[in-house]
Amino acid sequence: MRISYKNNRLERGLIGVNALTAAVVVASFVSLFGFDKPLLAAWILYTIQVVCLVLFVAEKLVRLFNAVSKVEFWRANWFEIPLLIGLGIVVGGAGRWFSMSGTEAAIIQYFAIGLYLIVQVIAKLCRTSVNLAASGKNPTRTLIASFVVLIISGAGLLMLPAASTPGREHVSFIDALFTATSATCVTGLIVKDTGQDFSVMGQVVILTLIQLGGLGIVVFGAVFALLLGQALSVRESVAMQDLLSASTISRIGNMIAFIFVATIFIEALGAVSLFGMWNGNIEHRWFCSVFHSISAFCNAGFSLFNTSFIEYHRSWQIYSIVCPLIILGGLGFSVLYDLANIAADRVKRFCKLCFNKQYRFAMEAPKRMRLQTKIVLTVSVFLIVFGACAIFLFERYAAGPDVDQKSSLVDRISGAFFQSVTARTAGFNTVDISTMTPSSKFILILLMFVGGSPGSTAGGIKTVTLAVVIMTAVAALRRRHEVEMFRRSVRIAVVGRAITVTLLFVAALFSVTLALSVTENSNGFTLSDIMFEAGSALGTVGLTTGITPFLTTGGKMIIIATMLVGRLGPLTLLAALTFNLKPARYDYPDEAVIVG
Repeated sequence: MRISYKNNRLERGLIGVNALTAAVVVASFVSLFGFDKPLLAAWILYTIQVVCLVLFVAEKLVRLFNAVSKVEFWRANWFEIPLLIGLGIVVGGAGRWFSMSGTEAAIIQYFAIGLYLIVQVIAKLCRTSVNLAASGKNPTRTLIASFVVLIISGAGLLMLPAASTPGREHVSFIDALFTATSATCVTGLIVKDTGQDFSVMGQVVILTLIQLGGLGIVVFGAVFALLLGQALSVRESVAMQDLLSASTISRIGNMIAFIFVATIFIEALGAVSLFGMWNGNIEHRWFCSVFHSISAFCNAGFSLFNTSFIEYHRSWQIYSIVCPLIILGGLGFSVLYDLANIAADRVKRFCKLCFNKQYRFAMEAPKRMRLQTKIVLTVSVFLIVFGACAIFLFERYAAGPDVDQKSSLVDRISGAFFQSVTARTAGFNTVDISTMTPSSKFILILLMFVGGSPGSTAGGIKTVTLAVVIMTAVAALRRRHEVEMFRRSVRIAVVGRAITVTLLFVAALFSVTLALSVTENSNGFTLSDIMFEAGSALGTVGLTTGITPFLTTGGKMIIIATMLVGRLGPLTLLAALTFNLKPARYDYPDEAVIVG
């Protein structure tokens, strides 16, 4: 919701003051909690936060008087009133209305002020991201900029002494940047042990980057606006439609609300289901459950254990909880939204048939599954089954006589199934990847290259792209003029986009492999391991044969760039660079050429 102001120059000045105040708030929290000891005296930092609180309240008052419509302003900022009332009750009543000592009252007061400041900074950051996406400029550039800012901010937080485990070496800049990029791009490649080298604060930072990077900070901005009852403008809806790859803007608000509710519900259900899997005290078990549930649904592949899930390969939760979380996260929210609508329609029709007999004579046609959903489900099932069968056969018959074959048939089948599921998106593993046969590693590279589905947190060329490319070849062999799937024709523009994405990914994969073979020449890595690492980074998967921690600085920088390209997509980056290019208004004469 955009608000009109009387004095635009004053409004621009307030935006600058807001940005500066928010930066000071962040710096004060970093100074307080990011180091072994506060950089300044605690009372000075708390005083700075009180000043920032006053500035935020004064900014709201000035904007209220500067707004053309006071009603419009209060509609957009109604949540400020309960926040300020709650803050006033806690600050004024601590120690007076609640039986507390002076020290306890001060702690409660500073905590309330800090919480208010955090809410303000998050609200302003999220709202700014949506406004920038809807500014009329290229929304993909806003998406890229949000990822870059998130990565740099996360790297800075991970470099703080408090983010490292006490007694261990502090994380260097390149390792912090690598970890922040891997978490934001939901990849899972690590150069530091997440569970051992990072403290709880560092692990929370990584988890936050995974959640924000998985859904996108612009989407969180729209969610935040909708939660506060702020309707999206037409420009904002169009921008969100572009970023979410939605087919229509008529229900973009419902789509964003569904993304938020579905994410919270699925991750919470996953965390509760995983609780009984871990050992230790209740706090540790809950943290492990929440961490791995979010990591699995966002297809991040980060684990608090240095061997991923190898030690838990016999746990039923791995296959009945983690695998569904990975699959749901890789299907894409548009597919989940379509399936949820179809399920709701079936339930509604059933209830009407049971309780309203007149409805039988005026029954509406049931909602049909969209072509996108059919393609995603079909290709996903095929890839899971194909990958599991191929890995099982290659591990059983291509391992050689020197490889230990003592594992049971059930373990081999479950291991092959899990690696087939996780290789396309997540990056967890229940077997040591370095001990797998070259044939199985090649299958994993193919699965990582395909990745998940459009609109999901996964990377790769996507399942729909693979289906379109294959059916294009089938159409050429059948001498059909159009690409057909499920008795529907696919537009020629979609075919061209699919071929472009595939060619760009192939070019990126070979370029990264070549670059890594140069930078890692002194390490003596095999070309197979290097290509596996490149495919894992480009597909934002996170599987590795064990070479990631031993990469040179140049190799780490290449992987960092590759993870960002894989998360955003080469076509997205190309679109950002060519956004202002105008299409040609002429065509050249055609001439026959021979191919094949």
